[in-house]
Amino acid sequence: MRAKLFKYLNSSKDYPVLAALAAGLYPLGHYYYNNFTFINSWNHFGFFLLVFIVAPIIVFYGIHRISKHITILNRYKKYVIPILNLSSFALLIVISTYGFKKKLMVLVLLIAIGLAILLHKQFKKLIVIQMIMAIMVIASFVPTLYSYFNHNQDWLKQADTIDSVVFKKQPNIYLIQPDGYANFTELKNKTYDFDNAEFEYYLAKNKFKIYNNFRSNYYSTLSSNASLFTMKHHYYSSFKKSSNEVFKAREIIVGDNPVLSIFKNNNYKTHFIAETPYLIANKPEVMYDYSNIDVDEVPFFSKGFDYNRDVIDDLKTAFTKEFKSSNNFYFIQKILPGHVSTYKNQSKGKTKEREIYIERLGWANTWLEDIIAEINEHDPNGLVIILADHGGFVGYDYTRASNIKQENRDLIYSIFSTALAIKWPEDVSKFDVDLKTNVNVFRVLFSYLGNETKYLESLEKDLSFKPITEGAPFGIYELINENGDIVFENFSN
Repeated sequence: MRAKLFKYLNSSKDYPVLAALAAGLYPLGHYYYNNFTFINSWNHFGFFLLVFIVAPIIVFYGIHRISKHITILNRYKKYVIPILNLSSFALLIVISTYGFKKKLMVLVLLIAIGLAILLHKQFKKLIVIQMIMAIMVIASFVPTLYSYFNHNQDWLKQADTIDSVVFKKQPNIYLIQPDGYANFTELKNKTYDFDNAEFEYYLAKNKFKIYNNFRSNYYSTLSSNASLFTMKHHYYSSFKKSSNEVFKAREIIVGDNPVLSIFKNNNYKTHFIAETPYLIANKPEVMYDYSNIDVDEVPFFSKGFDYNRDVIDDLKTAFTKEFKSSNNFYFIQKILPGHVSTYKNQSKGKTKEREIYIERLGWANTWLEDIIAEINEHDPNGLVIILADHGGFVGYDYTRASNIKQENRDLIYSIFSTALAIKWPEDVSKFDVDLKTNVNVFRVLFSYLGNETKYLESLEKDLSFKPITEGAPFGIYELINENGDIVFENFSN
């Protein structure tokens, strides 16, 4: 190996294919390491292989061959491969780290060209360094890849026979998920300090039952919904410090999960209507019968917030496509009110972040009234569920600050506090008396629809978990127990 290395460094050949491979391999590994859950489809792999590896090889080799026959290029031949290598390497790193920011790309390109000209005699050493960097990042990524392909899905299995529940009642069902909407009790507390009485009155007038003190079991949209649509705890079974997501969460939420299977077994058609492509950013197989966003529309470099759809307009469109021979389930997602800023450098401080959240909460209330009115007009007998995925993190300067060990009751509840209000067709007190957290919403719903209280014997525990990365050994911690008390128990030990 050492002899081959010295032979390469001392050779007069340009090795354009190796230079192209070195330019793209580290940025490709870097992008996968930091964004794996967004790009873990085979379609993504083929696309990124083309962009980061195949295209540079074709370009480098083609220009290298052409330069031999064009006088001006041949005159500056010694700069061609160094410029191509450093320019491609730099641009691909910018794209894989910051996205397509034109000004930054132009600046980096100019610097790369200058360095390539200045260091052209050392460019083979630079290629060796690039290859070493690539090997290091790929080696770091291997454990994640291994965990992904060997991920145990046994946690999806139900503890009873709810998979075969037969509905005795079959209303159309609308699950409306306003992102980050805190529960009605917590909004009154000093952290949020918001009077939501007007909207609560609106809900009561429209026959919604409000569930005070309701909370989620997990802190993010993906982790919470993965549990919601499986009616099971996953306990962050695949969470890693370098990642903020649960493996295969998107595939579970929009794919062949227990909730969709039960609806389909009972002759329901299913509809997915989202404001953004966040839940299908990695182009998973969507098992809903209708989706307002096609996975083919989602850019390969997407983080799921590339564009916004008008959810109410898309719901109206879905109504025109409604399957008349069956009943219908709608999962409707809206990115309101959201939560405080994610990162420290984005934060305006906890006071201003709260003000922004409260303003967006008002917008969410208006939007919810509009969509409820639309549903009531189309289907006055529909069963409508308003269920948030997690809290608004108000009280924190930014959401990532919640990764630090915390024992303050109000701050912890600000993470998990979630709104739940359901418009039931009748009194359901014998079914929902123990409904306290997201994980059990569908189990209670299916128990009601099947008129079978036996399924309530297998309710999941009302625990709330979160990864902690600072202030305590890294791990998954139980922060709220079944009684609603604040605890700090390392669940991952």
